[in-house]
Amino acid sequence: MPKPIDPTARLRTSFLAAVAEFREDPDYPLPWFVTDVDPQALVDPAAFDAYVERVLSERDGDAPPRWEGFVPMTTLWWVDGEQMIGRLAIRHRLTPSLEQSGGHIGYDVRPSARRRGHARAMLSASLPIAASLGITEALVTCNGTNVASRRVIESNGGQYVDTVDGKHRYWVPTF
Repeated sequence: MPKPIDPTARLRTSFLAAVAEFREDPDYPLPWFVTDVDPQALVDPAAFDAYVERVLSERDGDAPPRWEGFVPMTTLWWVDGEQMIGRLAIRHRLTPSLEQSGGHIGYDVRPSARRRGHARAMLSASLPIAASLGITEALVTCNGTNVASRRVIESNGGQYVDTVDGKHRYWVPTF
Protein backbone atom coordinates (compact mmCIF):
# COMPACT_ATOMS: atom_id res chain seq x y z
CA MET A 1 0.00 0.00 0.00
CA PRO A 2 1.55 3.35 -1.02
CA LYS A 3 2.34 5.84 1.72
CA PRO A 4 4.22 9.11 2.26
CA ILE A 5 7.71 8.79 3.73
CA ASP A 6 10.63 11.10 4.37
CA PRO A 7 13.09 11.22 1.47
CA THR A 8 15.75 8.55 1.91
CA ALA A 9 18.96 7.57 0.16
CA ARG A 10 17.68 3.97 0.23
CA LEU A 11 15.38 4.81 -2.70
CA ARG A 12 18.07 6.39 -4.87
CA THR A 13 17.64 3.99 -7.80
CA SER A 14 13.87 4.42 -7.90
CA PHE A 15 14.14 8.20 -7.46
CA LEU A 16 16.57 8.45 -10.38
CA ALA A 17 14.25 6.33 -12.55
CA ALA A 18 11.34 8.63 -11.67
CA VAL A 19 13.40 11.72 -12.53
CA ALA A 20 14.27 10.17 -15.89
CA GLU A 21 10.57 9.48 -16.56
CA PHE A 22 9.64 13.07 -15.76
CA ARG A 23 12.37 14.36 -18.08
CA GLU A 24 11.23 12.11 -20.94
CA ASP A 25 7.52 12.96 -20.65
CA PRO A 26 6.58 15.38 -23.46
CA ASP A 27 2.98 15.77 -22.25
CA TYR A 28 3.64 17.15 -18.76
CA PRO A 29 5.59 20.23 -17.68
CA LEU A 30 8.84 19.33 -15.92
CA PRO A 31 8.15 19.48 -12.16
CA TRP A 32 10.08 22.01 -10.14
CA PHE A 33 11.57 19.35 -7.87
CA VAL A 34 13.23 17.64 -10.87
CA THR A 35 15.03 20.83 -11.88
CA ASP A 36 15.98 21.42 -8.22
CA VAL A 37 17.92 18.14 -7.88
CA ASP A 38 21.60 18.88 -7.49
CA PRO A 39 23.13 17.68 -10.81
CA GLN A 40 25.93 15.80 -9.03
CA ALA A 41 23.29 13.88 -7.03
CA LEU A 42 22.18 12.23 -10.26
CA VAL A 43 25.53 10.49 -10.70
CA ASP A 44 27.25 10.32 -7.30
CA PRO A 45 25.75 8.36 -4.37
CA ALA A 46 27.46 10.60 -1.80
CA ALA A 47 26.06 13.69 -3.51
CA PHE A 48 22.62 12.04 -3.50
CA ASP A 49 22.93 11.54 0.26
CA ALA A 50 23.73 15.26 0.59
CA TYR A 51 20.74 16.13 -1.62
CA VAL A 52 18.41 14.09 0.61
CA GLU A 53 19.78 15.83 3.71
CA ARG A 54 19.26 19.23 2.08
CA VAL A 55 15.65 18.41 1.23
CA LEU A 56 15.02 17.22 4.79
CA SER A 57 16.61 20.39 6.22
CA GLU A 58 14.18 22.59 4.24
CA ARG A 59 11.57 21.88 6.94
CA ASP A 60 13.49 23.93 9.48
CA GLY A 61 11.96 27.38 9.81
CA ASP A 62 15.17 28.67 11.40
CA ALA A 63 17.39 27.67 8.48
CA PRO A 64 18.42 30.47 6.13
CA PRO A 65 16.22 30.49 3.01
CA ARG A 66 17.80 29.09 -0.14
CA TRP A 67 16.57 32.10 -2.13
CA GLU A 68 14.33 35.11 -1.69
CA GLY A 69 10.75 33.94 -1.29
CA PHE A 70 11.71 30.41 -0.22
CA VAL A 71 9.57 29.13 2.66
CA PRO A 72 10.03 26.10 4.92
CA MET A 73 8.70 23.04 3.14
CA THR A 74 8.09 19.43 4.09
CA THR A 75 8.93 17.19 1.17
CA LEU A 76 7.67 13.61 1.23
CA TRP A 77 8.01 10.79 -1.25
CA TRP A 78 4.98 8.66 -2.10
CA VAL A 79 6.27 5.10 -2.17
CA ASP A 80 5.05 1.56 -2.55
CA GLY A 81 7.69 -0.79 -1.16
CA GLU A 82 10.92 0.26 -2.85
CA GLN A 83 9.21 2.20 -5.65
CA MET A 84 9.03 5.98 -5.58
CA ILE A 85 5.70 6.85 -7.16
CA GLY A 86 5.64 10.58 -6.56
CA ARG A 87 6.58 13.59 -4.51
CA LEU A 88 4.61 15.82 -2.14
CA ALA A 89 5.58 19.31 -1.05
CA ILE A 90 3.82 20.95 1.88
CA ARG A 91 4.81 24.60 2.17
CA HIS A 92 4.50 25.81 5.74
CA ARG A 93 3.28 29.30 4.77
CA LEU A 94 2.45 31.35 1.72
CA THR A 95 4.22 34.22 0.05
CA PRO A 96 2.40 36.57 -2.34
CA SER A 97 3.80 34.51 -5.21
CA LEU A 98 2.66 31.19 -3.72
CA GLU A 99 -0.79 32.69 -3.14
CA GLN A 100 -1.10 33.13 -6.90
CA SER A 101 0.52 29.90 -8.06
CA GLY A 102 1.87 26.99 -6.05
CA GLY A 103 -0.14 27.20 -2.87
CA HIS A 104 0.52 25.18 0.27
CA ILE A 105 0.57 21.72 -1.31
CA GLY A 106 2.07 20.43 -4.53
CA TYR A 107 2.20 16.86 -5.79
CA ASP A 108 3.70 15.07 -8.78
CA VAL A 109 3.09 11.47 -9.87
CA ARG A 110 5.69 9.79 -12.06
CA PRO A 111 4.37 9.18 -15.58
CA SER A 112 4.29 5.37 -15.35
CA ALA A 113 2.08 5.54 -12.23
CA ARG A 114 -0.50 8.08 -13.39
CA ARG A 115 -4.25 7.48 -13.66
CA ARG A 116 -4.28 5.01 -10.76
CA GLY A 117 -5.59 7.27 -7.98
CA HIS A 118 -2.17 8.17 -6.53
CA ALA A 119 -2.62 11.95 -6.80
CA ARG A 120 -5.96 11.79 -4.97
CA ALA A 121 -4.43 9.63 -2.23
CA MET A 122 -1.33 11.84 -2.00
CA LEU A 123 -3.33 15.02 -1.52
CA SER A 124 -5.54 13.27 1.04
CA ALA A 125 -2.49 12.04 2.98
CA SER A 126 -0.94 15.52 2.96
CA LEU A 127 -3.92 17.27 4.55
CA PRO A 128 -3.40 15.99 8.15
CA ILE A 129 0.29 16.86 7.84
CA ALA A 130 -0.64 20.39 6.78
CA ALA A 131 -3.05 20.56 9.73
CA SER A 132 -0.22 19.56 12.09
CA LEU A 133 1.70 22.58 10.78
CA GLY A 134 -1.18 24.88 11.76
CA ILE A 135 -2.68 25.16 8.27
CA THR A 136 -6.47 24.94 8.66
CA GLU A 137 -7.20 25.44 4.97
CA ALA A 138 -4.62 24.61 2.34
CA LEU A 139 -4.39 26.57 -0.86
CA VAL A 140 -3.91 24.15 -3.77
CA THR A 141 -3.53 25.32 -7.36
CA CYS A 142 -3.46 23.65 -10.76
CA ASN A 143 -3.44 24.63 -14.40
CA GLY A 144 -6.97 25.40 -15.50
CA THR A 145 -6.59 22.96 -18.38
CA ASN A 146 -5.59 20.08 -16.06
CA VAL A 147 -8.97 18.42 -15.60
CA ALA A 148 -7.49 15.44 -13.72
CA SER A 149 -5.84 17.68 -11.13
CA ARG A 150 -9.01 19.72 -10.71
CA ARG A 151 -10.90 16.49 -9.98
CA VAL A 152 -8.23 15.42 -7.46
CA ILE A 153 -8.55 18.71 -5.59
CA GLU A 154 -12.33 18.74 -5.67
CA SER A 155 -12.54 15.11 -4.50
CA ASN A 156 -10.52 16.17 -1.45
CA GLY A 157 -13.02 18.89 -0.57
CA GLY A 158 -11.42 21.71 -2.55
CA GLN A 159 -13.59 24.77 -3.02
CA TYR A 160 -12.83 26.73 -6.18
CA VAL A 161 -11.86 30.35 -5.49
CA ASP A 162 -10.82 31.85 -8.81
CA THR A 163 -8.39 31.64 -11.71
CA VAL A 164 -5.23 33.74 -11.77
CA ASP A 165 -2.95 33.66 -14.82
CA GLY A 166 -4.45 30.35 -15.93
CA LYS A 167 -4.13 28.72 -12.49
CA HIS A 168 -7.26 27.53 -10.71
CA ARG A 169 -7.05 28.21 -6.99
CA TYR A 170 -8.85 26.10 -4.37
CA TRP A 171 -9.11 26.13 -0.59
CA VAL A 172 -9.05 22.61 0.84
CA PRO A 173 -9.93 21.95 4.51
CA THR A 174 -7.18 20.08 6.31
CA PHE A 175 -9.37 18.38 8.92
